[in-house]
Amino acid sequence: MTGLFLRELMLSHFRSHKRAVLALDGRPVAIHGRNGAGKTNILEAVSLLSPGRGLRRAVADEIARRPEALGWKVTALLQSLHQLHEVETWAEAGNPRQVKIDDKPAPQVALGRIARVVWLVPVMDRLWTEGAEGRRRFLDRMAMSFEPGHAQAVLDYEKAMRERNRLLKDGQQDRHWYHALEAQMAKAGAEIQANRAFTVERLTAAQAEAETSFPTAELQLLHAEGALDGPEGEAALAGAYEAGRRADLAAGRTLAGPHRADLAASYAAKGVAAKDASTGEQKALLVSLVLANARALAMDFGAPPILLLDEVAAHLDAGRRAALYDEICALGAQAFMTGTGPELFEALGGRAQYFEVREAEGLSAVEERNGP
Repeated sequence: MTGLFLRELMLSHFRSHKRAVLALDGRPVAIHGRNGAGKTNILEAVSLLSPGRGLRRAVADEIARRPEALGWKVTALLQSLHQLHEVETWAEAGNPRQVKIDDKPAPQVALGRIARVVWLVPVMDRLWTEGAEGRRRFLDRMAMSFEPGHAQAVLDYEKAMRERNRLLKDGQQDRHWYHALEAQMAKAGAEIQANRAFTVERLTAAQAEAETSFPTAELQLLHAEGALDGPEGEAALAGAYEAGRRADLAAGRTLAGPHRADLAASYAAKGVAAKDASTGEQKALLVSLVLANARALAMDFGAPPILLLDEVAAHLDAGRRAALYDEICALGAQAFMTGTGPELFEALGGRAQYFEVREAEGLSAVEERNGP
Protein backbone atom coordinates (compact mmCIF):
# COMPACT_ATOMS: atom_id res chain seq x y z
CA MET A 1 0.00 0.00 0.00
CA THR A 2 1.37 3.38 -0.97
CA GLY A 3 0.26 6.88 -0.10
CA LEU A 4 0.96 9.06 2.92
CA PHE A 5 0.06 7.63 6.32
CA LEU A 6 1.43 6.53 9.66
CA ARG A 7 1.94 2.80 10.20
CA GLU A 8 2.84 3.23 13.85
CA LEU A 9 2.83 6.05 16.38
CA MET A 10 4.51 5.92 19.78
CA LEU A 11 4.36 8.59 22.50
CA SER A 12 6.68 8.69 25.49
CA HIS A 13 6.10 11.09 28.41
CA PHE A 14 4.03 13.24 26.07
CA ARG A 15 1.59 15.39 28.08
CA SER A 16 -0.87 12.97 29.78
CA HIS A 17 0.55 9.90 27.98
CA LYS A 18 3.38 8.17 29.81
CA ARG A 19 3.50 5.63 26.99
CA ALA A 20 1.13 5.00 24.11
CA VAL A 21 1.51 2.88 20.98
CA LEU A 22 -0.95 2.93 18.07
CA ALA A 23 -0.62 0.35 15.30
CA LEU A 24 -2.20 1.85 12.19
CA ASP A 25 -3.16 0.58 8.74
CA GLY A 26 -3.80 3.74 6.72
CA ARG A 27 -7.55 4.00 7.31
CA PRO A 28 -9.03 7.06 9.08
CA VAL A 29 -8.54 6.99 12.84
CA ALA A 30 -11.51 7.75 15.12
CA ILE A 31 -10.44 8.56 18.69
CA HIS A 32 -13.13 8.90 21.35
CA GLY A 33 -13.18 9.51 25.07
CA ARG A 34 -14.31 11.97 27.69
CA ASN A 35 -13.15 15.57 27.67
CA GLY A 36 -9.69 15.81 29.20
CA ALA A 37 -8.86 12.15 28.61
CA GLY A 38 -5.93 12.95 26.30
CA LYS A 39 -7.40 12.66 22.79
CA THR A 40 -6.07 15.96 21.48
CA ASN A 41 -2.62 15.11 22.84
CA ILE A 42 -2.41 12.30 20.26
CA LEU A 43 -3.24 14.72 17.45
CA GLU A 44 -0.68 17.19 18.78
CA ALA A 45 1.97 14.45 18.66
CA VAL A 46 1.16 13.79 14.99
CA SER A 47 1.27 17.54 14.24
CA LEU A 48 4.88 17.59 15.46
CA LEU A 49 5.80 15.31 12.57
CA SER A 50 5.66 18.51 10.50
CA PRO A 51 7.71 21.72 10.80
CA GLY A 52 6.75 24.22 13.48
CA ARG A 53 5.36 24.15 17.00
CA GLY A 54 2.38 21.92 16.32
CA LEU A 55 -1.33 22.50 16.61
CA ARG A 56 -1.09 24.01 20.10
CA ARG A 57 1.95 26.17 19.25
CA ALA A 58 3.55 24.92 22.47
CA VAL A 59 7.18 25.38 23.41
CA ALA A 60 9.09 22.15 24.01
CA ASP A 61 9.04 22.21 27.82
CA GLU A 62 5.25 22.63 27.94
CA ILE A 63 4.75 19.23 26.31
CA ALA A 64 6.66 17.06 28.79
CA ARG A 65 4.53 14.95 31.11
CA ARG A 66 4.25 16.19 34.69
CA PRO A 67 5.44 15.72 37.34
CA GLU A 68 8.42 13.85 35.86
CA ALA A 69 9.40 16.66 33.43
CA LEU A 70 12.01 14.36 31.88
CA GLY A 71 11.40 15.53 28.35
CA TRP A 72 9.25 13.80 25.73
CA LYS A 73 9.52 11.82 22.51
CA VAL A 74 7.34 10.97 19.51
CA THR A 75 8.36 8.13 17.18
CA ALA A 76 6.53 7.19 14.00
CA LEU A 77 6.80 4.85 11.05
CA LEU A 78 5.74 7.01 8.13
CA GLN A 79 4.75 5.61 4.75
CA SER A 80 5.52 8.41 2.30
CA LEU A 81 4.56 7.38 -1.23
CA HIS A 82 6.86 4.43 -1.98
CA GLN A 83 9.23 4.89 0.98
CA LEU A 84 9.00 3.97 4.64
CA HIS A 85 10.67 6.38 7.08
CA GLU A 86 11.32 6.22 10.79
CA VAL A 87 10.76 9.68 12.21
CA GLU A 88 11.69 10.77 15.71
CA THR A 89 11.17 14.11 17.35
CA TRP A 90 11.89 14.86 20.98
CA ALA A 91 13.04 17.40 23.51
CA GLU A 92 15.00 16.87 26.69
CA ALA A 93 14.24 19.07 29.67
CA GLY A 94 15.34 22.65 29.03
CA ASN A 95 16.42 21.95 25.43
CA PRO A 96 14.83 22.71 22.05
CA ARG A 97 13.05 20.14 19.91
CA GLN A 98 15.20 17.83 17.79
CA VAL A 99 14.40 15.68 14.76
CA LYS A 100 15.80 12.48 13.27
CA ILE A 101 14.71 10.94 9.99
CA ASP A 102 15.91 7.38 9.38
CA ASP A 103 18.28 7.71 12.34
CA LYS A 104 19.97 10.84 10.94
CA PRO A 105 19.67 14.31 12.51
CA ALA A 106 17.55 16.59 10.33
CA PRO A 107 16.20 20.14 10.42
CA GLN A 108 12.48 20.56 11.01
CA VAL A 109 11.94 21.75 7.44
CA ALA A 110 12.99 18.27 6.24
CA LEU A 111 9.79 16.89 7.78
CA GLY A 112 7.82 18.89 5.23
CA ARG A 113 9.59 17.13 2.37
CA ILE A 114 8.38 13.66 3.35
CA ALA A 115 5.01 14.43 4.91
CA ARG A 116 2.15 16.88 4.66
CA VAL A 117 0.01 17.44 7.75
CA VAL A 118 -3.06 19.71 7.82
CA TRP A 119 -5.24 20.34 10.86
CA LEU A 120 -8.50 21.84 12.01
CA VAL A 121 -8.90 22.47 15.75
CA PRO A 122 -11.74 24.05 17.77
CA VAL A 123 -9.92 27.35 18.30
CA MET A 124 -10.18 27.87 14.53
CA ASP A 125 -13.97 27.98 14.82
CA ARG A 126 -13.52 31.69 15.64
CA LEU A 127 -11.18 32.26 12.70
CA TRP A 128 -13.52 34.52 10.73
CA THR A 129 -14.61 36.67 13.69
CA GLU A 130 -11.30 37.32 15.44
CA GLY A 131 -8.14 39.19 14.47
CA ALA A 132 -6.09 38.81 11.30
CA GLU A 133 -3.17 37.05 13.05
CA GLY A 134 -5.06 33.76 13.28
CA ARG A 135 -6.05 33.92 9.61
CA ARG A 136 -2.45 34.58 8.57
CA ARG A 137 -1.32 31.58 10.61
CA PHE A 138 -4.07 29.42 9.07
CA LEU A 139 -3.05 30.48 5.56
CA ASP A 140 0.66 30.03 6.28
CA ARG A 141 0.10 26.46 7.50
CA MET A 142 -1.62 25.68 4.21
CA ALA A 143 1.12 27.46 2.25
CA MET A 144 3.67 25.34 4.09
CA SER A 145 1.81 22.20 3.02
CA PHE A 146 2.38 23.18 -0.63
CA GLU A 147 5.85 24.66 -0.18
CA PRO A 148 7.75 23.44 2.94
CA GLY A 149 10.30 26.23 2.45
CA HIS A 150 7.57 28.73 3.34
CA ALA A 151 8.31 28.03 7.00
CA GLN A 152 11.88 29.25 6.62
CA ALA A 153 10.77 32.37 4.75
CA VAL A 154 8.41 33.24 7.60
CA LEU A 155 11.16 32.68 10.18
CA ASP A 156 13.64 34.80 8.21
CA TYR A 157 11.13 37.62 7.82
CA GLU A 158 10.12 37.65 11.48
CA LYS A 159 13.73 37.57 12.68
CA ALA A 160 14.73 40.54 10.51
CA MET A 161 11.58 42.46 11.46
CA ARG A 162 12.24 41.96 15.18
CA GLU A 163 15.70 43.46 14.71
CA ARG A 164 14.27 46.38 12.72
CA ASN A 165 11.58 46.98 15.34
CA ARG A 166 14.25 47.04 18.03
CA LEU A 167 16.10 49.77 16.13
CA LEU A 168 12.85 51.70 15.71
CA LYS A 169 12.02 51.53 19.42
CA ASP A 170 15.54 52.68 20.29
CA GLY A 171 15.17 55.63 17.92
CA GLN A 172 18.18 54.49 15.87
CA GLN A 173 18.76 56.68 12.78
CA ASP A 174 21.63 54.89 10.98
CA ARG A 175 20.23 54.14 7.52
CA HIS A 176 22.89 51.47 6.80
CA TRP A 177 21.59 49.25 9.59
CA TYR A 178 18.05 49.65 8.34
CA HIS A 179 19.03 48.98 4.74
CA ALA A 180 20.54 45.56 5.52
CA LEU A 181 17.53 44.42 7.56
CA GLU A 182 15.03 45.80 5.06
CA ALA A 183 16.73 43.93 2.23
CA GLN A 184 16.30 40.68 4.19
CA MET A 185 12.68 41.50 4.97
CA ALA A 186 11.92 42.37 1.34
CA LYS A 187 13.42 39.14 0.01
CA ALA A 188 11.66 36.89 2.52
CA GLY A 189 8.49 38.97 2.36
CA ALA A 190 8.21 38.62 -1.41
CA GLU A 191 8.55 34.85 -1.06
CA ILE A 192 5.83 34.82 1.60
CA GLN A 193 3.50 36.85 -0.62
CA ALA A 194 4.08 34.58 -3.61
CA ASN A 195 3.49 31.41 -1.57
CA ARG A 196 0.29 32.81 -0.06
CA ALA A 197 -1.03 33.87 -3.46
CA PHE A 198 -0.25 30.43 -4.91
CA THR A 199 -2.03 28.78 -1.99
CA VAL A 200 -5.19 30.85 -2.49
CA GLU A 201 -5.13 29.99 -6.21
CA ARG A 202 -4.79 26.25 -5.49
CA LEU A 203 -7.54 26.30 -2.86
CA THR A 204 -9.87 28.20 -5.19
CA ALA A 205 -9.23 25.77 -8.06
CA ALA A 206 -9.64 22.71 -5.83
CA GLN A 207 -12.99 23.96 -4.55
CA ALA A 208 -14.23 24.72 -8.06
CA GLU A 209 -13.32 21.26 -9.35
CA ALA A 210 -15.08 19.35 -6.57
CA GLU A 211 -18.65 18.28 -6.01
CA THR A 212 -19.09 18.46 -2.27
CA SER A 213 -21.70 18.88 0.43
CA PHE A 214 -19.64 21.68 1.93
CA PRO A 215 -20.01 25.30 0.79
CA THR A 216 -17.48 27.01 -1.44
CA ALA A 217 -15.50 29.82 0.18
CA GLU A 218 -14.49 32.77 -1.97
CA LEU A 219 -11.06 33.91 -0.82
CA GLN A 220 -9.27 37.21 -1.18
CA LEU A 221 -5.81 38.24 0.01
CA LEU A 222 -5.61 41.67 1.64
CA HIS A 223 -2.42 43.66 2.26
CA ALA A 224 -3.85 44.70 5.61
CA GLU A 225 -7.26 44.43 7.21
CA GLY A 226 -9.68 45.76 4.60
CA ALA A 227 -6.89 46.99 2.26
CA LEU A 228 -6.74 45.64 -1.29
CA ASP A 229 -3.66 47.63 -2.30
CA GLY A 230 -0.16 47.60 -0.87
CA PRO A 231 3.50 46.93 -1.67
CA GLU A 232 4.00 43.63 -3.45
CA GLY A 233 7.25 42.01 -4.55
CA GLU A 234 10.82 42.47 -3.35
CA ALA A 235 11.48 45.91 -4.88
CA ALA A 236 8.15 47.36 -3.77
CA LEU A 237 8.56 46.05 -0.23
CA ALA A 238 12.11 47.42 0.06
CA GLY A 239 10.86 50.80 -1.16
CA ALA A 240 7.95 50.78 1.29
CA TYR A 241 10.22 50.02 4.25
CA GLU A 242 12.59 52.84 3.32
CA ALA A 243 9.78 55.33 2.66
CA GLY A 244 8.02 54.37 5.87
CA ARG A 245 10.91 54.75 8.29
CA ARG A 246 9.75 58.12 9.64
CA ALA A 247 6.25 56.83 10.40
CA ASP A 248 7.65 53.55 11.70
CA LEU A 249 10.01 55.42 14.05
CA ALA A 250 7.06 57.35 15.45
CA ALA A 251 5.08 54.13 15.93
CA GLY A 252 8.04 52.08 17.19
CA ARG A 253 7.21 49.22 14.83
CA THR A 254 7.00 48.24 11.16
CA LEU A 255 3.63 49.34 9.79
CA ALA A 256 3.60 47.70 6.35
CA GLY A 257 4.47 44.27 4.97
CA PRO A 258 3.29 40.63 4.90
CA HIS A 259 2.91 40.64 8.69
CA ARG A 260 -0.11 42.93 8.23
CA ALA A 261 -1.82 40.80 5.56
CA ASP A 262 -5.27 39.33 6.01
CA LEU A 263 -7.42 36.64 4.42
CA ALA A 264 -11.00 37.52 3.58
CA ALA A 265 -13.60 34.85 2.89
CA SER A 266 -17.25 34.74 1.97
CA TYR A 267 -19.93 32.06 1.65
CA ALA A 268 -20.09 32.01 -2.16
CA ALA A 269 -23.62 30.64 -2.61
CA LYS A 270 -25.12 33.25 -0.28
CA GLY A 271 -22.79 36.15 -0.96
CA VAL A 272 -22.31 36.56 2.78
CA ALA A 273 -18.99 37.43 4.43
CA ALA A 274 -17.72 34.51 6.50
CA LYS A 275 -17.72 36.66 9.63
CA ASP A 276 -21.48 37.24 9.20
CA ALA A 277 -22.37 33.58 8.52
CA SER A 278 -23.89 31.32 11.16
CA THR A 279 -21.66 29.28 13.46
CA GLY A 280 -22.47 26.12 11.51
CA GLU A 281 -21.77 27.82 8.19
CA GLN A 282 -18.43 29.15 9.44
CA LYS A 283 -17.42 25.63 10.49
CA ALA A 284 -18.56 24.22 7.13
CA LEU A 285 -16.45 26.83 5.29
CA LEU A 286 -13.38 25.81 7.31
CA VAL A 287 -14.00 22.14 6.54
CA SER A 288 -14.40 23.03 2.85
CA LEU A 289 -11.00 24.73 2.81
CA VAL A 290 -9.29 21.82 4.59
CA LEU A 291 -10.79 19.38 2.09
CA ALA A 292 -9.73 21.63 -0.80
CA ASN A 293 -6.21 21.72 0.63
CA ALA A 294 -6.21 17.93 0.79
CA ARG A 295 -7.46 17.52 -2.79
CA ALA A 296 -4.89 19.98 -4.15
CA LEU A 297 -2.07 18.27 -2.24
CA ALA A 298 -3.16 14.87 -3.51
CA MET A 299 -2.50 16.18 -7.02
CA ASP A 300 0.70 18.09 -6.23
CA PHE A 301 2.40 15.76 -3.74
CA GLY A 302 1.02 12.50 -5.07
CA ALA A 303 -1.01 11.65 -1.98
CA PRO A 304 -3.46 13.48 0.29
CA PRO A 305 -2.06 14.91 3.53
CA ILE A 306 -2.53 13.45 6.97
CA LEU A 307 -5.54 15.27 8.40
CA LEU A 308 -5.95 16.17 12.07
CA LEU A 309 -9.57 17.03 12.86
CA ASP A 310 -10.04 17.75 16.55
CA GLU A 311 -13.66 17.64 17.78
CA VAL A 312 -14.67 17.84 14.12
CA ALA A 313 -18.29 16.89 14.85
CA ALA A 314 -18.88 20.16 16.73
CA HIS A 315 -21.35 22.37 14.82
CA LEU A 316 -21.82 19.73 12.09
CA ASP A 317 -25.16 17.95 11.87
CA ALA A 318 -25.37 14.20 11.20
CA GLY A 319 -25.74 14.71 7.45
CA ARG A 320 -22.62 16.85 7.15
CA ARG A 321 -20.66 14.50 9.41
CA ALA A 322 -21.51 11.61 7.10
CA ALA A 323 -20.60 13.71 4.06
CA LEU A 324 -17.26 14.61 5.64
CA TYR A 325 -16.44 10.97 6.32
CA ASP A 326 -17.39 10.03 2.74
CA GLU A 327 -15.06 12.70 1.36
CA ILE A 328 -12.16 11.67 3.60
CA CYS A 329 -12.53 8.04 2.50
CA ALA A 330 -12.87 9.03 -1.17
CA LEU A 331 -9.65 11.00 -0.87
CA GLY A 332 -7.90 8.05 0.74
CA ALA A 333 -6.62 10.29 3.52
CA GLN A 334 -5.55 9.08 6.94
CA ALA A 335 -7.56 11.46 9.10
CA PHE A 336 -7.15 11.47 12.89
CA MET A 337 -10.50 12.59 14.32
CA THR A 338 -11.58 13.06 17.92
CA GLY A 339 -14.98 13.10 19.58
CA THR A 340 -16.48 12.49 22.99
CA GLY A 341 -18.40 9.36 22.00
CA PRO A 342 -18.19 6.53 19.45
CA GLU A 343 -21.69 7.33 18.16
CA LEU A 344 -20.27 10.43 16.44
CA PHE A 345 -18.40 8.11 14.05
CA GLU A 346 -21.15 5.60 13.28
CA ALA A 347 -21.35 6.71 9.64
CA LEU A 348 -17.74 5.55 9.16
CA GLY A 349 -18.61 1.93 9.91
CA GLY A 350 -15.77 -0.41 9.03
CA ARG A 351 -13.90 2.21 7.02
CA ALA A 352 -11.93 3.41 10.07
CA GLN A 353 -9.88 2.26 13.04
CA TYR A 354 -11.27 3.10 16.47
CA PHE A 355 -9.41 3.94 19.65
CA GLU A 356 -10.73 4.84 23.08
CA VAL A 357 -8.73 7.11 25.37
CA ARG A 358 -9.36 6.86 29.10
CA GLU A 359 -7.86 8.92 31.90
CA ALA A 360 -7.24 7.92 35.49
CA GLU A 361 -5.21 9.86 38.05
CA GLY A 362 -3.66 12.07 35.40
CA LEU A 363 -2.52 9.17 33.20
CA SER A 364 -4.00 8.49 29.74
CA ALA A 365 -4.46 5.00 28.33
CA VAL A 366 -5.24 4.17 24.69
CA GLU A 367 -7.01 1.00 23.59
CA GLU A 368 -8.11 -0.05 20.10
CA ARG A 369 -11.78 -0.94 19.71
CA ASN A 370 -13.57 -3.07 17.11
CA GLY A 371 -15.95 -0.34 15.98
CA PRO A 372 -18.15 2.57 16.97
